[in-house]
Amino acid sequence: MSTSSPGEKPLWDHSAAELAAGIRGKAFSATEVARAFLQRIDETNPAVNALVDIRPEEALAQAAAADAKVAAGEPLEPLHGVPVSIKINTSQRGYASSHGIPEWAGAVAGDDAACVAALRRAGANLMGRSNSPAFAVRWFTGNDLHGRTLNPWSSAHTPGGSSGGAAAAVASGMVPIAQGNDIGGSIRFPAYCCGAVGLRPTVGLVSATEPAQGGEFDAPLSFQTMAVHGPLGWTVDDVRLGLHAMVTPDLQDPVGLPVRPPLGEPRPVKVAVVRDAGLAKPHPAVEAAIDSAAAWLGEAGYEVEEVELPLLGEAARLWSLLLYEELRTMMPEIERFGDDTVRLSLASSFAAATEHWGERPTLEAYIKGYARRGTLITRLQQYLGDDRILLTPVSAEPPFEQDADLAGDARVRELLAAQWPMQAVPVLGFPAISVPTGLRDGLPSGVQLIGGRYRENLLLHAATAIEARAERTRPPLAPSGAA
Repeated sequence: MSTSSPGEKPLWDHSAAELAAGIRGKAFSATEVARAFLQRIDETNPAVNALVDIRPEEALAQAAAADAKVAAGEPLEPLHGVPVSIKINTSQRGYASSHGIPEWAGAVAGDDAACVAALRRAGANLMGRSNSPAFAVRWFTGNDLHGRTLNPWSSAHTPGGSSGGAAAAVASGMVPIAQGNDIGGSIRFPAYCCGAVGLRPTVGLVSATEPAQGGEFDAPLSFQTMAVHGPLGWTVDDVRLGLHAMVTPDLQDPVGLPVRPPLGEPRPVKVAVVRDAGLAKPHPAVEAAIDSAAAWLGEAGYEVEEVELPLLGEAARLWSLLLYEELRTMMPEIERFGDDTVRLSLASSFAAATEHWGERPTLEAYIKGYARRGTLITRLQQYLGDDRILLTPVSAEPPFEQDADLAGDARVRELLAAQWPMQAVPVLGFPAISVPTGLRDGLPSGVQLIGGRYRENLLLHAATAIEARAERTRPPLAPSGAA
């Protein structure tokens, strides 16, 4: 088995674009790529438990089919033969959509979700399912069915959630691209915690349509207006390639639009730096990451200024009203099937939200909350226009200590306040990207960029400028502190 040439980096450390180009140019085969990544999974996954339900024979069969197309001279897709993982809460034909719940371990999907079908059409080799918390409602990753996922840098800290398995797999080199989803930071925060890149697209750009599984699921309004699928990758180019593969103009999706994000490289634009939305003071390590990113963007030709934007804090508070009040309606199912960690975490989260909305918000407050959301969307889009993006923290804290959301109501109140950058964006439906800035005190650090709706190209361009100046390294084979 050939996984690299002498003196070259191993195949598993190649970007998705490099892998696709190499397969297309016959520098190596899709089968060699699949074997290299399967070997990497064997070496790294036991220590972090990022991927579950790995089927080597299926991955190799997909690779063989990809090689046959190359040999036949057929047209090749942009992700031809490139390994990609799919999250356990997203339908993939022949795999359980378990959500980490033991009782749902046999809920095998008969068809793909729209975003998974799009990745297949793009030529991806679907290789493994990424772990998440039960019901995907924590910023930590573990469940009773598949166990706990560790941060590849430190077992004492969260890999993030809910796409924690996806981020840990990407950072560890198990896949170059991972599919994730995000309603409160579930792509961006895990990318931050593990030192990867994570993009939350504009709502409606990537279809959220799922095949019917034993009846219809009437998604709450917050799920329809806030939840998105998107890519995580080791490089910005990987994420760019993943995004364009996943975009699925789909009018079956209640918020789906028949559009694609703009292509091409825009010129540098204005950058407004927002350090604090009035909810949590940034940790010194977070301040340092913002300082570095702002300086690097200035070097790259961006016009950088410090601003205050209170509407982001208001949007973050709205998130805890609109999402949590709808989660209350799902609590009977969560109580029945969820594990103890999810129940305890949500109980503390509901208690923390009372600080802004009282014990039980009224229907009038909920209705007015959605009305206010529309005003905030308009105001932010007016501010950003076509030539401005925001630079913010990903979180006001470095990656949280493992299971910090189980440490009591007071700590959870701090977590919710720290996560204001994760909460504000879904409420407003704008795109945002989490990009690493290097290591601080042995843990990944990074920043978030927010752009106007459908201006993912602005974010990717700015993220590339940061990536070009940040020192990046892969985590060790086993996290610090792991047994």
